[in-house]
Amino acid sequence: MRIVHVITRLILGGAQENTLLTVDGLHHDYHDDVVLLTGPAEGPEGDLFDQAAHRGLAVEVIPELVRAIRPATDARAHGRLRQAIRRLKPDVVHTHSSKAGILGRAAAWRERVPAVVHTIHGLPFGPFEKPLKNRMYVEIERWAARRCHAIVSVCDAMTAQALAAGVGRPDQFTTIYSGMNAEQFLNPPRPRAQVRRELGLADDEIAFATVARLFELKGHDDVVAIAPDVLAANPKVRFVWIGDGILREPLKAELKRKGVEHAFILTGLVPPGRIPELLGAVDAVIHPSLREGLARVLPQALIVGRPVISYDVDGAREVVVPETGVLLAPRDLAGLKDAVLRLAREPETRASMGAHGRARFADQFRHQTMTREIRDLYERILNGHPTRARD
Repeated sequence: MRIVHVITRLILGGAQENTLLTVDGLHHDYHDDVVLLTGPAEGPEGDLFDQAAHRGLAVEVIPELVRAIRPATDARAHGRLRQAIRRLKPDVVHTHSSKAGILGRAAAWRERVPAVVHTIHGLPFGPFEKPLKNRMYVEIERWAARRCHAIVSVCDAMTAQALAAGVGRPDQFTTIYSGMNAEQFLNPPRPRAQVRRELGLADDEIAFATVARLFELKGHDDVVAIAPDVLAANPKVRFVWIGDGILREPLKAELKRKGVEHAFILTGLVPPGRIPELLGAVDAVIHPSLREGLARVLPQALIVGRPVISYDVDGAREVVVPETGVLLAPRDLAGLKDAVLRLAREPETRASMGAHGRARFADQFRHQTMTREIRDLYERILNGHPTRARD
């Protein structure tokens, strides 16, 4: 097949890693002709361009395809996408993320691409966004849903939320879990003790990792809020933040103000290949994000064998069950504190939850499974749907 994937930024992030693994699998395993169109990697999060080049993947940058809403720039990005699609003549255009999903679907539909697919990694609207922004995004997503043949959700919760908002038709949706290199998480490349020493963790310290950009709605401020009480009850608890972002300095200032900076280890940006060994080095994972889709770190932690504490948002409940971790109402700070202290004092519970998650999710989240299901979806569309006429 000739396939074009479109994403706004090829930064270090779950949606981007998902997309790159899909492109990689289609190219190397199915020998498809695949091109990834992306905007510039703005921001401090780091990017995946070197990884794409190392794997021999075709990537084209469209400078106008930016994350911020800029009507004039967005119109130019739409034009550039149409030009690229016209030149590449794909059988399939598969879009990712909200901005690229809107512009990419519009361009592909106008160019009469036989199969137009969009993946919802996380909806742009939700209970923690401003009402006006929610209304705008709901209307735009409804419009864009009418310009694609299929919508992939990374969890069942995304489908339910989209349909509840009037986005898309039930027959358009299919759930395909976000894949990863499971073998790296089943067998981290370096010993736990060595990585702990490098992080500065003592043998008797209990470390809780958070893997996320230091950005709004990621919940780092909730971890800061509970830290004084947690450390007063158990001084051996440590928090390891993996990732970087625009809130790094404000969060560091707040840690210092509360007098808890000694208990926090900020790794900054790390290559994706280091995530397995870092998760293997800690004792549990906290994921306090308020909007996520299905965060990759949840199954990643469980495949490594670490229990998770997560807010009950989006698809978290599809992997965080009583046997694998603790699910909390969003912004339940008392519950978050109690869950951290419970797992800190109960090593047998940590071991049991981690073992259950490892056994339950390793096969389900392999990237080969994801790519096979996505390609099967392409074939079903191409075999069953004629090219749609222009609106």
